Amino acid sequence: MFSVTVRDRFMIAHSFKGETFGPAQNLHGATYVVDCEFRRPSLDRDGLAVDIAAASDLLNEVVGGLHMRNLDDEPAFEGQNTTTEFMARTIYDRLAARIDSGALGPEQGGLVALKVTLGESDVAWASYEGPLPADLG
Repeated sequence: MFSVTVRDRFMIAHSFKGETFGPAQNLHGATYVVDCEFRRPSLDRDGLAVDIAAASDLLNEVVGGLHMRNLDDEPAFEGQNTTTEFMARTIYDRLAARIDSGALGPEQGGLVALKVTLGESDVAWASYEGPLPADLG
C-alpha cells in the first residue's frame, strides 16, 4: 500500500459540556497540527499515490474553514463536544466528500483510504481513518 501524508494547522476556540472535562468546560483555545494520509494500492499512470500539491491545497481548504473559529458558535456543531476525536472525523468527512466530488482530479479513483490525525500537542493526538469512497451517511 502506498501513502502520502500532507500537514497543515489551524487554531480554534471551544468549550466542552460535562464534568468529565473539568476546566475544559470553560472556553479555551487549541492549535491543531493536522496530518492527512492518502492511501492507494498502486501508483497512478504518473507514478503518484496522490498529487501532493493538490492534496495540500484540499487540506488547507477544509481546515481553513475552521481556522480562527469559536466552534461553540458553529451551527454544524450545536450540542456536540468538539473533542479532538470528533474533529478528526469531521475533517475526514469533509475531505472524503470533496474527494468524492472530484476535488483531486481524475486519478483520485485509485485512492482507497484516508486517515486524519489531529495533534493537540507533541505528546497527544487522535485519529480517524476510513475507506474511500466513504460512507458519509
